[in-house]
Amino acid sequence: MLKQELARCLQQAVLKAQQEGALASAALPEVLIEHPQNPEHGDFASGLPLKLARSMKMSPMAIAEKVSEHIVPPPQVDKIWVAPPGFINFILREDWLSTEVESILAAGESYGDIELGKGNRVQLEFVSVNPTGPLHVGHGRGAVLGSTLANVLTASGYAVEKEFYINDMGNQINNFGRSLHARYRQCLDKEAAMPPDGYYGNYMIDLAKEIVQEQGDRFLSLPEGEAASQLAEVGVDRMLQRIKQDLELLNVVFDTWFSERSLYQGGQYNKAMELLQGGGYIAKKENATWFESSSLGEDKDNVLVRSDGSPTYFASDIAYHYNKFLERKFDWVIDIWGADHQGHVPRMKTMLKALGCVPEQLKVIICQLVTLRRGQEIVKVSKRSGDIVTLKEVIDEVGSDACRFIFLSRSADSQMDFDIELAKRQSADNPVYYVQYAHARIASILRLAKQREIDCSQGDVSLLTTEPELTLIRRLILLPEIVEQVAVTLEPHHLPYYAQDLATVFHSFYKQCRVVSEDEALTKARIKLVKATQIALAKVLRLMGMTAPEKM
Repeated sequence: MLKQELARCLQQAVLKAQQEGALASAALPEVLIEHPQNPEHGDFASGLPLKLARSMKMSPMAIAEKVSEHIVPPPQVDKIWVAPPGFINFILREDWLSTEVESILAAGESYGDIELGKGNRVQLEFVSVNPTGPLHVGHGRGAVLGSTLANVLTASGYAVEKEFYINDMGNQINNFGRSLHARYRQCLDKEAAMPPDGYYGNYMIDLAKEIVQEQGDRFLSLPEGEAASQLAEVGVDRMLQRIKQDLELLNVVFDTWFSERSLYQGGQYNKAMELLQGGGYIAKKENATWFESSSLGEDKDNVLVRSDGSPTYFASDIAYHYNKFLERKFDWVIDIWGADHQGHVPRMKTMLKALGCVPEQLKVIICQLVTLRRGQEIVKVSKRSGDIVTLKEVIDEVGSDACRFIFLSRSADSQMDFDIELAKRQSADNPVYYVQYAHARIASILRLAKQREIDCSQGDVSLLTTEPELTLIRRLILLPEIVEQVAVTLEPHHLPYYAQDLATVFHSFYKQCRVVSEDEALTKARIKLVKATQIALAKVLRLMGMTAPEKM
């Protein structure tokens, strides 16, 4: 990638200047190459001299001059110059830029793919909501974040597995079963009180009615505890089916649905506890079993097994990550959790140390809350049910593409407002519409070229010399960098930003440069440029899990 090549050129220039005595000996910091916001400052720039000024006891401008004198530029670079207060700027050759159109066309759908992961196995675990209720918009944000990261990491050369962790045991499942049993009896006109810690959503009544319709009153003859347990099984299975269907509406599909219960049935829980016991990290106190995480730097110890003998969520998490790292041997694990799990992260890292794993192999991303709005009005309940607003209701109203784009438009650690009215608007104010319209406009141009039987295969891209054309090419060649940036930082909000920027530059090019004109040679060259733009725009839309419409 050109960015890395320029960084190497700067490193070599500094070392050469030091060898010749033009610069003092000093440790070289990381060489960062950036894209200046002002086009007059070139295509790339580095502030390396500013970082070296103190250690070399020279002014940044003097260092920049010495470094620039020793740079052997790659063939893509046309000009190098120094700018205050100590930047080294690079501008690319225009004839090289135009040839990149051919490179993009040759790459086709693989354009933007990079070889970063080298086949390393990555597990992405996300959503993993308790199967006791429908998905809401907050779950949708995590689902879109996880599936988009999976797309980007796959395009970056990683072997990615997407997993949903099913919390199918514990108190919440017991409460779910008792709640469903009460609603089931009520649907059959039998007296039943809802448990105080039960699930009161209207969806529970609908679920009970479905079970009555399909299975009749057969659960009435069972003892209460057994009936609640069996109904929990039936209810969890049905809720999981609904969750799967809602996620598929959002273009989210998992490779694996992993049961928490299987950790206890398959022995992973016992193996993990034995490993911790052997390391001296388990203690019995207050009639409970504790993980002595304070011995590994944590502020406090954590309960693994309660005094009543039931394991905590943390105990299950230990067994689950034992399975991920020591049994399935993933090279890298990424967990995407809701905002209420923020405090859980440090003890997860501590737990990995105790298991003998490398804590840095686990990355936990926390998704902040989503506020649903209609313009200035905050939406708290569903108009249909008077209950929670489900993710499915939002998808049905605004569409999957709008949901995905908006969920990706802010970094995961930022709270977000989801404006339903804006998401539905068909105008340039709506970024989803604006980006997809750019692709539809491209498709329209290419249909016109096909109707006129224009064969651009021999088009000469060296004719692409105007500022709008070159500006568009400059945006197109950024895609591999964007893919790398998202793969390294795990911040997919860079994708919608890039998509909007590319759409803006294309719309500007379209207004200033007539594509199909009387000039046959220029027409063929510009059609090639439009096709290259279609490839890049379609790729970024696919990475975001969105469609690339041919018409709008």
